[in-house]
Amino acid sequence: MKVLVTGGLGFIGSHTVVELQNEGFEVVIIDNLSNSTEDVLKGITAITGKTPLFEKLDLREKASVRDFFKKHNDVTGVIHFAASKAVGESVEQPLLYYENNIASLVYLLQELQQKPEASFIFSSSCTVYGQAEKMPITEDAPVQAAMSPYGNTKQIGEEIITDTAKVTNISAILLRYFNPVGAHSSTEIGELPLGVPQNLVPFITQTGVGLRQELSVFGDDYPTPDGTAVRDYIHVVDLAKAHVIALQRLFNKKNLAKVETFNLGTGKGSSVLEVINSFEKVSDKKLPYVIKPRREGDITEAYANTDKANNVLGWKAQLSLDEAMASAWKWEQKVRS
Repeated sequence: MKVLVTGGLGFIGSHTVVELQNEGFEVVIIDNLSNSTEDVLKGITAITGKTPLFEKLDLREKASVRDFFKKHNDVTGVIHFAASKAVGESVEQPLLYYENNIASLVYLLQELQQKPEASFIFSSSCTVYGQAEKMPITEDAPVQAAMSPYGNTKQIGEEIITDTAKVTNISAILLRYFNPVGAHSSTEIGELPLGVPQNLVPFITQTGVGLRQELSVFGDDYPTPDGTAVRDYIHVVDLAKAHVIALQRLFNKKNLAKVETFNLGTGKGSSVLEVINSFEKVSDKKLPYVIKPRREGDITEAYANTDKANNVLGWKAQLSLDEAMASAWKWEQKVRS
């Protein structure tokens, strides 16, 4: 089975390519290297003993997408990661997000709908729930009005896929994940954002290694036990394995509907201060941080009800927050050594 992984040199994408190759899939990666580097291929090869095919192209270029599918006409499954993903940046540059996250999805689906059948895994997000009314969040929780253009692109993306699946031979699984963190235990691949990190954990590890002067904690006045925002932090390797299981579910025709939705998380919420404490514990370092005002678009808390993923998809997160922080710290130290 030949599988296309878009954004396959990114953080979650690269870990998923590793798990796919470990399961015997032939993988071809599309990436425009806007937030990754070609060096990631070496890490994937070092772990799996096999180099995936790689095509550098921008999915916003419709002709390039068409040419790719002519060249790789034996692709039967797609895992679609390629997207811009920073909440704050999306508020400042909404059109960049709508073009990058929506146009690329449409062009992919236009090619896939011409196939006799196709399996599509979509990298969605818990942001579609906005500030959910009840915790933990189930897949049946209402999709709230988006609090950022990024969140809106994930909602629109899910709607586009659902509408397309109704009238084509595409079957899809929407994976709504919570907060991916950590790195591969080999330290061959991990999270390496270009520029200033937009996510908490790489900012923590970069501060720990001395690359950043201090960490900013945005808001300590949330209605949570310690006043800081609460999220569900899931180890990226657990997350990657869920994509392989989801793809196999579609290939084996185990899906119960043309489009299925699953939350991917640990089922446990951790506050920003708890994540900092976890880092300090595993690294034996004190982390300098400063409290700043809340950021626009940030919600109070979000953590998953994972019953459906556990019972229907047959997947469960195995790794702890401490294990995730330890692997992220190991990776950061290797990258900076």
